[in-house]
Amino acid sequence: MGEILWRAGGKQKAVVAALNINGFDFNHSEQQDEIIEKGLQGVNLDSVAEFQHVIRITTVFSLPALHHQLENLLHGFRSRLGALLFLFSALLSRGLDAVQSDRDDLGQPLVTLPFGHASQEIVNLLLCGQAVPNVFDEIMNLGSGMCLKGIPMNVEVGFLTLLEYLHFCKVGQFLKCPRWPIWVVGSESHYSVLFALDTSIQDENQLETREACIRRAFDAQDQSGGGGFISLEALQQLLIEMKIDLSQEMLDRICNSDIVIWNDLWQALLQLDKSRGGLKDNDAPMGKRSFQLYHFNGIAKTVVNSSYVEGELSHQRPQLTTLRVTVPPKWTPDFILTSEVGVAQSGPEKNPVAKEEPAQQAPLVDCIRTRWQRAICNWSGDAPSIV
Repeated sequence: MGEILWRAGGKQKAVVAALNINGFDFNHSEQQDEIIEKGLQGVNLDSVAEFQHVIRITTVFSLPALHHQLENLLHGFRSRLGALLFLFSALLSRGLDAVQSDRDDLGQPLVTLPFGHASQEIVNLLLCGQAVPNVFDEIMNLGSGMCLKGIPMNVEVGFLTLLEYLHFCKVGQFLKCPRWPIWVVGSESHYSVLFALDTSIQDENQLETREACIRRAFDAQDQSGGGGFISLEALQQLLIEMKIDLSQEMLDRICNSDIVIWNDLWQALLQLDKSRGGLKDNDAPMGKRSFQLYHFNGIAKTVVNSSYVEGELSHQRPQLTTLRVTVPPKWTPDFILTSEVGVAQSGPEKNPVAKEEPAQQAPLVDCIRTRWQRAICNWSGDAPSIV
């Protein structure tokens, strides 16, 4: 909480919105929850004037002072107004004028009706300290003086979303590759958390780093809002910038229209030797990477059979799922993966050495594959839920 507010305040200050209730002693925890609930009774949250009477604002100018303040106010943040108090703190730490300047469309609400979902601006404010509305890297120049604001820098905690799998947006590398292997996962209904205990799962070899650089340069030229294509003029600039020497035959193959699609360029780079700026390396390791991810959904919806009521009941409960993830190298040809799946499914009597778990599918897997292409996921028990 402290790091989020300190980052929103430009690492110079932070503003903390706290409850201002008679009898609430910030230095003692006994019966504080009961005092808070009693103090909030009768407060009309639809009235700004009434709400202001139970809120007080404090500004701090050092991270240790901020941590101390938050520890003393923890009971207030655990109350039913806790999320709202923290949102106010983040907005005030950033500064309301700065928040408005961060946004592209001031006509859209920061919290959406009817369920009070956080907008992408709020999510980005908590992740990168700025209330920018988009998830791609840096700024997208649309020409004629128009631009869209994205994530301006590397972040501590990342973001993945089902909307990318559905082709509604394109998450940039800043959010996909955060400093720590922790990601907020967005779905159509709410947010959950994906994380790993091993930071090395994000380590990349030389070719993967090269591909990430090329993709970032490609996205910088993509003026479609994440559509995954660029103009022929932009391709020429990309090839010069990234020192890629494509043959005329390859150029003719990927430039068969007025635009160049990322997947076509990527396939060409897989066939181009690394000495010419491509991704082909006969000496590169071909082994799969295996690691564990953990997914937590605080209000996972579960459908259960009821012996007391006809039909099925749906209830919400916290859910923590351990996922076993296997990722082939990005440059592994599709026909190799297909043959391996066939071997894995052939059964132990035909090939007892190469038996693997069959891949399991859930919407979370689609999110994971936006970060690790062609990842194969398995788990025990109930499927992980992002709704």
